[in-house]
Amino acid sequence: MEVIETIVTESVEVEEKETAAPSVDSEQAKAEFVWTLQATWHLVHTRLEMDQAFDQPVCKKKKLWEMVAEKVNGKLREARGSDVTVKAYECDLKWRNLLATYRKNAERAKKLGAGGVHWEFFKAMHEVLGKSREEVEAQRRAKLCGTKLGKAIASKRFTPILPTPPATAAPCPPRPPQDVLQLYMELQERKLNMWAQQKALEERKIEAINNLAQAISSLAHKNGASFSKDGH
Repeated sequence: MEVIETIVTESVEVEEKETAAPSVDSEQAKAEFVWTLQATWHLVHTRLEMDQAFDQPVCKKKKLWEMVAEKVNGKLREARGSDVTVKAYECDLKWRNLLATYRKNAERAKKLGAGGVHWEFFKAMHEVLGKSREEVEAQRRAKLCGTKLGKAIASKRFTPILPTPPATAAPCPPRPPQDVLQLYMELQERKLNMWAQQKALEERKIEAINNLAQAISSLAHKNGASFSKDGH
């Protein structure tokens, strides 16, 4: 049974959101840069050399692509003395296409091995883009060992700055037994004063009721005496 080997070549199909390029006028469209094999190699080498700069969490990609275009144009002028220059956005778009093709070939390499991939740019890109996180971290530590910070960490003379813990209110000291007893006596005295005031108020109410009853009785007695005199 004959096995037909498939080779993934450069893909020109990229998601719309990735291939969006700045609008250009008609003159720029006519002078669109043609990517030869030599120019593509210059782009690949230049972009891979600047991969760490592009990988920074905060960076201006537009400025970086302008630097890439400038380096590619310089290499092309040295090689063939051409006046045709490549734009920064053209380098960005071409790299996105190369990156899409690389990813397809990387999946193929996982299944068939690196020998099963025959794309000319795969090896150069895979040496940089195919590194695992462990390899990248190991290289970072190796570079750090030669610096003053790395030596200080190795000699344990580096003291990291830890965040200051939030200040907490000091707990109130417990009251001594004398203060507790004094507070209890004050509360009892207040209760007695309130009880005395309430008792005095009740007594005043009773006294007022008695006075009112006496006044009514006296008035009724006077009215009864006056009626008896008028009846005779």
